[in-house]
Amino acid sequence: MEIASAPADTAPAGAQTGTQSKTMADLLPLAAKRHADLKAVTYKDESGSWASVSYAEMGEIVKRLSLGLIDLGVGLGDKVSILGNTRPEWTYFDFAALSAGATVAPIYQTNSAEECQYVLENSDAKLVIVEDAEQLEKVRAVRHKLPKLEQVILMEGSSEDAISTDQLVERGSGRSDAEWEERWSSVSPDDICTLIYTSGTTGPPKGCIISHGNYRAMVSMALEQSVLEQGSTTYLFLPLAHSFAMLIQLLSVDLGGNIAYWERDPLKIVPNLTEVRPEYFPSVPRIFEKIYTTATAGVEKDGGLKKVVFNRAIGVGRKARERERAGKPLGFLLRKQYEFADKQVLSKIRGLFGGNIRNCVTGAAPINPEILRFFDAAGVLILEGWGMTETSTAASISRPDAFKFGTIGRPFRGCEIKIADDGEILVKGPNVFQGYYKNEAATKEAIVDGWLHTGDVGEIDSDGYIKITGRKKDIIITAGGKNITPANLEAEIKQSQWVSQCVVIGDRRPYLVALITLDIEECAKLAEEKAWPAGSAELAKNPGMRELVQEHLDKVNEKFARVEQVKKFELLPEDLSQESGELTPTLKVKRNIVADRYDAQVEGLYAG
Repeated sequence: MEIASAPADTAPAGAQTGTQSKTMADLLPLAAKRHADLKAVTYKDESGSWASVSYAEMGEIVKRLSLGLIDLGVGLGDKVSILGNTRPEWTYFDFAALSAGATVAPIYQTNSAEECQYVLENSDAKLVIVEDAEQLEKVRAVRHKLPKLEQVILMEGSSEDAISTDQLVERGSGRSDAEWEERWSSVSPDDICTLIYTSGTTGPPKGCIISHGNYRAMVSMALEQSVLEQGSTTYLFLPLAHSFAMLIQLLSVDLGGNIAYWERDPLKIVPNLTEVRPEYFPSVPRIFEKIYTTATAGVEKDGGLKKVVFNRAIGVGRKARERERAGKPLGFLLRKQYEFADKQVLSKIRGLFGGNIRNCVTGAAPINPEILRFFDAAGVLILEGWGMTETSTAASISRPDAFKFGTIGRPFRGCEIKIADDGEILVKGPNVFQGYYKNEAATKEAIVDGWLHTGDVGEIDSDGYIKITGRKKDIIITAGGKNITPANLEAEIKQSQWVSQCVVIGDRRPYLVALITLDIEECAKLAEEKAWPAGSAELAKNPGMRELVQEHLDKVNEKFARVEQVKKFELLPEDLSQESGELTPTLKVKRNIVADRYDAQVEGLYAG
């Protein structure tokens, strides 16, 4: 059985110590004092300008909100839900609830009314904080089915059936600072910090019980690895209802970092990067894939000398990175080549990230290593981490001085990872959750003899680096008995500028087929050039469009054994989305839902 643990020298020199908080309840009050004058949050205000709030100011905001919650009767262990987009107010209310001793049960802003009902009912939420009128309407639609829900609070605006933020602050104005301090100081590491509901790629979501001790251990592990630096700016668009964004928020506050929040518009993620110019950018593969397409689409279209110069520049960048990491000088010729490559190509790629990036991290789903190598050549290092909600976000980490592309790094110090006989990755450590809320059977299945069974399949190399090779439930076993990991094929197919999403199917079938959706932004430009109908459904039927996808698929198939090649594909009439239930909030594909929804198309591919 392969076992990986953090090497003795896993912590970099000069690792920072943070607030020394004992829980996530005392984290913000301590940060407000320790980092008082540092920027805590940055956001686009109503005038369209970027504005900032200091830690001292955020401490006052959180205290007033927390005292308001206490006045409403929120006590130790009460469940408080937050339903809204990632924005400063989400963070304020999160720390307000935590410092009041409550357990936070976040809800994705994309959830339907019925999905909101599920979380509110299953978590026994006493109170829900909603972003705006749109989110309030979801709660209104199901409130009659939620007898335990006592209050609704609005982040912005006002309503007769909800408490406004101003009203909440007014309610707490008669209470003392001492009462707030008494409340947050009474929370212990064993108390429950949050119930984070899995996004449910298969079956209904399960509420992961994460204690204050779990998250304190996780934040300390990340702090030791110098994931962030004090005063650095992190651009955050990931949903705070997800554990990935939650860890970034907690870590940034502990260290004294600045969180720059997105404008809540997917089309503005890349423009925001260039405006904010962050040092740190946590994201999911789909966004890096989109930036990759932005960086390469023009070159692919123009071809010729421009493509030659571009590709040579990337090659020079790779050589430069290799020599730098080997501790060798570039030499006169390579240095001159690099200066030219950087001026013509590489600096422009860095500019897509704002030009100030020190590190990016990708997680939540697999990413093609070639995309990572491409950006690294340009001077944007994107490293993979890995974990799950059940590990309080993470279990392994890659560092700028310790990484291998195509792996998820090595375990955090204090976290053990081993490979079971069937290839499943098992995890043990202080960051492993307490179990699933109201689901003892699922808890016993997930944690056996102290080891968390993750459902991911992988291997560990001689240096202790872990590679994910598949997902137990996703492995395809063909009619011929061949085991195939679809994620590898899908990652290659998605590297086309024309492709948005791809689902490879073939379990118990004679060969593999693929359901593919088009990147409508890129395809619309092509349609305009060729005078094709630009609608998604029309493009999916267009023979010319199919030919371009087939050409790319032929190149991908050359990289795989015959049994692993995709023989046929179907272009779907529209892209997969969260709203349709086909993607999770972190843009992972819900494979079973997609396969069921397009069963007729799949059967058609096998009938011909």
